[in-house]
Amino acid sequence: MHQPIRVAIVEDNDVFRRALELLLELQPGIEVVASVGDGNDAVPACREHAPDVMLMDYRLPGLDGIQATAAVREACPEVAVVCLTASLNPREFDALRAAGAVACLSKDQELEEIIGAIRAAPSRLAAPTD
Repeated sequence: MHQPIRVAIVEDNDVFRRALELLLELQPGIEVVASVGDGNDAVPACREHAPDVMLMDYRLPGLDGIQATAAVREACPEVAVVCLTASLNPREFDALRAAGAVACLSKDQELEEIIGAIRAAPSRLAAPTD
């Protein structure tokens, strides 16, 4: 049997973060190992819990999603970052990708799309970029 994909969530909205935790925990093959509400907590959570995927909000207190993504990718290069945002404009998308995110999704996308991005993230990290 395959090991579950270990996910850490970085999201400042408590209600949305708890909902994500519950929804992700119901998915076979996904284990939520950490959940924090501040961009400054992303790297410590990464180091302590060794997730495979970090689900990162764009607008965060402390470090924003771009800064936190870059910091996680530097401190924990084996962790794939998938960003979620309420409204993603092309400049934000480009900045998140440049910081090392393997996928950027809108929070209002279907849960199946978010789950699919999480499942694909580890292999996208290992694949060469275009």
